[in-house]
Amino acid sequence: MKIDNSFLRHAKLINLRKFARIENFMPIIMLLISICATLPALNKRQVRTIVIDAGHGGHDPGCQYGGAKEKEVTLRIALELGKKISEELSDVKVIYTRKTDDFVTLWDRANIANRNQADLFISIHCNANKNTAVSGTETFAMGLHKAESNLEVSKRENDVILMEKNYEERYEGFDPNSPETHIILSLHQNAYLDKSIDLASRIEKYFVKNKVNTSRGVKQAGFVVLWKTKMPSILIETGFLSNKNDRNLLTTDEGVDKITDNITNSLIDFKQSIENVQARNTAE
Repeated sequence: MKIDNSFLRHAKLINLRKFARIENFMPIIMLLISICATLPALNKRQVRTIVIDAGHGGHDPGCQYGGAKEKEVTLRIALELGKKISEELSDVKVIYTRKTDDFVTLWDRANIANRNQADLFISIHCNANKNTAVSGTETFAMGLHKAESNLEVSKRENDVILMEKNYEERYEGFDPNSPETHIILSLHQNAYLDKSIDLASRIEKYFVKNKVNTSRGVKQAGFVVLWKTKMPSILIETGFLSNKNDRNLLTTDEGVDKITDNITNSLIDFKQSIENVQARNTAE
C-alpha cells in the first residue's frame, strides 16, 4: 500500500506537536515527582532541629533606611531568636545560616537546612515600601502570589540571586523579574504547606495578641530561599525599615526582645501541637 508523502509529513508534525506539549509539562512533572519523594518526611511529628536564616549579608545589604541596614537587623534578630529558642527548648538544636556579616547564597541557605535534616526553616527579613506610612509584620509561606504586593515582596527578596555566579544554571533558569517563573516555585513547598501556614499563623497571632506591631497577615509568594527546603519553611517580614516606628522597633533592644519573645512562644505552641498529635496517634 502506497502512503501519500503529505500524510507522513502530517503524521510527523502531529507527533512533534504532541512531544512539544509533553516537553512543556516536563518541568512540572519532575517537580511533582520530587515532591512525592519527600512525602515520607511528613510523618515526622517532632521539632528537634530549627534552622534560622538571617536574610542578606556581606555585599548584599538588603533594604536601607534611616541608617539601618536589613542585613544587620536580620542578623541581630536571628541570633537573639536562636538564643531564646535554646533557652526555652532544651531538646531543640539551633543552626544558623550565618552568624556574621557574610554573604550566603539562597541556594546554600536551603542546603544548610536540608543537610542537617531540619524540622523547620525560618528566614528573617525586613520589609520596605516607597510609601513610608506602610507598616506592620507579615509572614510568608511558599505559594502562588494572591496579590501584586506579594509578588513585589518576593521579587525584591529574590533579586539577590543576581549577585551570585552562574545563577541561571544553579536556579534552573529562574528569572527573579518574571512573574511566570515564580509560579513553578510554589510546587516545591506544597507538601509542607499546611504546617508552614500553621506556624506562620501562630506567629502573626502572637504579634497581634501582644501588640508587637500591626499584622498584615499570613501570605503566600514565591521565595527562592524557601524553594528547595525539604521541611516546613516560612519567611518573616519583621517590619518596614522604611517606616520610622517600625524601624525603631527593629533597631532597639526592647523591640528586638518583643519580636523574638513572640516568635519563640509561637514556636513552643507549634512544637507542642504537632508532638501532641504524635503522642495521641502512638497511644491509639
